[in-house]
Amino acid sequence: MIEPALIESLRPSVYGAIAAVDGAKLRVGGLARFVRVGDRLSITREKRPPLIAETYAVERDAALAYAFESTEGVTAGARAELRPDIAFARPSKDWLGRVLNWRGETIDGAAPRGGARAMRLNAPPPPAALRRALGPRLATGMAAFDTFLPLCRGQRAGVFAGSGVGKSTLLSSFAAGVDADVCVLALIGERGREVRSFVEAAREAGILDKTVVIASTSDEPPLARRESARLALAVAEYFRREGAHALLVFDSLTRFADAHREIALAKGEPPSLHAYPPSTVSALAALVERAGPGVEGEGDITAVFSVLVAGSDMEEPVADMVRGLLDGHIVLDRTIAERGRFPAVNIRRSVSRSLPAAASAAENGALLEARRLLAAYENAELVLRAGLYVAGADAATDRAIALFPRLDAFIAQHDMANPEESFARLQAILRSN
Repeated sequence: MIEPALIESLRPSVYGAIAAVDGAKLRVGGLARFVRVGDRLSITREKRPPLIAETYAVERDAALAYAFESTEGVTAGARAELRPDIAFARPSKDWLGRVLNWRGETIDGAAPRGGARAMRLNAPPPPAALRRALGPRLATGMAAFDTFLPLCRGQRAGVFAGSGVGKSTLLSSFAAGVDADVCVLALIGERGREVRSFVEAAREAGILDKTVVIASTSDEPPLARRESARLALAVAEYFRREGAHALLVFDSLTRFADAHREIALAKGEPPSLHAYPPSTVSALAALVERAGPGVEGEGDITAVFSVLVAGSDMEEPVADMVRGLLDGHIVLDRTIAERGRFPAVNIRRSVSRSLPAAASAAENGALLEARRLLAAYENAELVLRAGLYVAGADAATDRAIALFPRLDAFIAQHDMANPEESFARLQAILRSN
């Protein structure tokens, strides 16, 4: 089979010229007969590196493109070369241990050695009918995610959280605790300081040598942020096709959606709820569906996506869109974080869709009992704080009050060797009192 990148490279060189510049939008003449929507252009700039742009519309006599970076230095008449080959990446094992930008370059502008396989940056997901089912339950080292909210090989989970409730720490814990061949860390729209924090956490955990970090900070243009997200998926897909188990830690889908919104509105799409255009749902779906199990003979991509929720509103647009696309959602609660329990996961509001299949009948029974106890305590918490609850009024509530401190401490434990040990500790708690 001939690689798509090789086919593209056989096309003759085609040039056009910049006719107009309007912010990040470019009008290019001379290419209308050759360019396709989605093709890339390389535009010359005086005393500066070429500017990369993506075609988003084609008219009879011109092509319209959106720039990946600032259009500073672009002049009318500047040469625009058609470069469809730029829409591919060539990941390799040489990328491991590196921090790369949306171009696949290190911070000093160098590019690590590329592999032989060309990966489309905006590739479609594997055929649904050919994908394998979710694999076995994974050990995370965290009691809550070994029991109540298991993560299976090939699963796509979402961490829904407001700011300052321990999201970044939890994502780092997943990266360090889940046993995978490769970890791909996508930092989209994050602060520069957080990029350094994630890298240092990976180094301290001893996983940096098997990690590829794709970073696009909040100050970068929206097309660069979107491209970084797609590159991260392409890197994970490369290792999946090589038969490896890749863990994708993606922070965050909200920043990806924000980048898509900026691009779509600039192209003229109508705004909808919170100004997100209608195409946002399909853009998010196209991205997250690329993760997951591969077809027979391939590996898997287990993914943990974060979703930032404004004002801790779990019904805000991006959170609402994403919940139905993932195989589970982990809700971090500010109230729990403020009383000092981390991870601040709200077990009642969180779901893993790998259950009940991921656990045995006895384990599912223990989870059901523990959830009932947590619910009984939370339902009585207001009465307890007011000092109005009378011991002995309800046997189930009495038991929930007695066991809640131990269940709460169990959820915070990070020293679990495997899910079996976690369930043994949970069942010991339930047998007490």
